[in-house]
Amino acid sequence: MTKARQNDEAALEALFEADRAAPPEVPDALMQRVMADAVALQPAAPRSVRKSFLARMFDAVGRAPAIGGLVTATCVGFWLGVAPPDGVPDFGAVIMGVEQDVFVAELDGDAVIWFGWDFEEGEADG
Repeated sequence: MTKARQNDEAALEALFEADRAAPPEVPDALMQRVMADAVALQPAAPRSVRKSFLARMFDAVGRAPAIGGLVTATCVGFWLGVAPPDGVPDFGAVIMGVEQDVFVAELDGDAVIWFGWDFEEGEADG
């Protein structure tokens, strides 16, 4: 660092110290106007409106977009539960003990069972 720059920094630091020693005073009239403006800009107190349970739940979930997503997920889940695709086991039938058809295929001489989720690295339990 050069000598001139060190002198400039020392002079600047001296100015900062002088300002810290005597902070400026804010006039009381200015503070009263600022506080009056702050109070005037505060939002009004909410009215105590009793919402129904359904309206409170609708607000808590996230309103219409979230409700739309929940309805869509529910419909898809119900659809997959009632009529699952061919490669997915019917868990309702598994729980109730109903026998199901299992698709067994030959892959390189090994039996591969697609429906029962017991396909592992070329071995099939069956």
